[in-house]
Amino acid sequence: MTSRHVDVLVVGAGPAGLAAARLLATAGVRVEVLEREQTPGGVPRHCAHRGFGNRPHTLTGPAHARLLADAAVNAGAGLRTGVTALDWAGPRALTTVGPEGVRTLAARAVVLATGARERPRAARLVPGTRPAGVYTTGELQQAVHLYGQHIGTRAVIVGAEDVSHAAAGTVRAAGAEVVAMVTELPRAPAAPARTLEARLRHRTPVLTGTTVAELLGRGRLSGVRVRHRDGRTTTLPCDTVVFTGDFVPDHELARRGGLALDRGTRGPAVDGALRTSRPGVFAVGSVLHGAESAATAAREGAHAATAVRDWLTDGPGPDPTDATDPTDPMDPTDSTDLDWPGGVPLVADPPLLHVTPNRVAPGDRFPYLLRTSLPLPRPVLHVTQDGRLLHRERCRLTTAVPHRPFSLTARWTHRVDPGGGPVRLTVT
Repeated sequence: MTSRHVDVLVVGAGPAGLAAARLLATAGVRVEVLEREQTPGGVPRHCAHRGFGNRPHTLTGPAHARLLADAAVNAGAGLRTGVTALDWAGPRALTTVGPEGVRTLAARAVVLATGARERPRAARLVPGTRPAGVYTTGELQQAVHLYGQHIGTRAVIVGAEDVSHAAAGTVRAAGAEVVAMVTELPRAPAAPARTLEARLRHRTPVLTGTTVAELLGRGRLSGVRVRHRDGRTTTLPCDTVVFTGDFVPDHELARRGGLALDRGTRGPAVDGALRTSRPGVFAVGSVLHGAESAATAAREGAHAATAVRDWLTDGPGPDPTDATDPTDPMDPTDSTDLDWPGGVPLVADPPLLHVTPNRVAPGDRFPYLLRTSLPLPRPVLHVTQDGRLLHRERCRLTTAVPHRPFSLTARWTHRVDPGGGPVRLTVT
């Protein structure tokens, strides 16, 4: 086993990792990016629709992915594809496997940009046999846009959020019909402008208050049995079903490293500089909060690059090749119980699902990203600590809806008591 040393090791070549790598390399930092896929760019590389990049958002996903990768490489970042990070070999060292065999890479700082994935049918506990024709959005997009595969003729889309409409567009691009979109929400969020016209043109019904009860067929999917809110069941004949949304962070590497995880996001807990509970290890992009837009991921990568440079300047502490690591990789600490210098826990109370960053300290300036489980008309956010009101803010949105993020300013963080209890975020 051979070993090498770099200043910064970035795990994941999606928008977040590539944005961080580009800015670090531009500043003269020796940075290396590892990507387990053969092509860099993350999810955008198989999203054929437009809407990526800076205004007026005219790039397709693959074009945006190439632009990000080229920018990082041209800035001087090393980019290695087909390489998987297996485990930690020390506090800031990773064991990897790739075309060159097994290697150990040690760094002064590590940036986790491992992304997120959709829950497949099995994880959603949908009964039935295991017929062909069952996809997640990512599997569908790769099959159609990367490999040109035939997917069937009639599809049911499970979900009605932005990514669901993107999946419907992929189905139509493959020459198939979208039979229906199914969502358990009582009211489907408004479709993005670029897909609303297509949905209306194709007259695709959206079944709200409806769940998938069973997949039918052997060998090949023959239909989907759905259950409506009043208990009635209906069979939708189809040969393809696409499970969309319900993203979970790809946090296996964080777990194996014993990093503190946030209860709400299930990704690594981070403070306002996107630092994790392990000194010198940062996390950016969808590993923090499930899937958000490529623009959001890139902003987080750029923000973390500044914090990484500060870390390198202030001194990384112990030698990153030191393999002694007292953490138990199978028992990550919950961020709400951790004595961690990165501020105090920031907890989102129901119906809010989670908030990122989820640690807060005086001086933090990065805006907070939130998600809700219920529609919230004209929501007002309240930030408190130990019963003391720190901030009150009316959201710009007329209604905050599930499956779409909204934000909270960081202008109140100077009021936080670093020695106090958790900061709580509630909504009225």
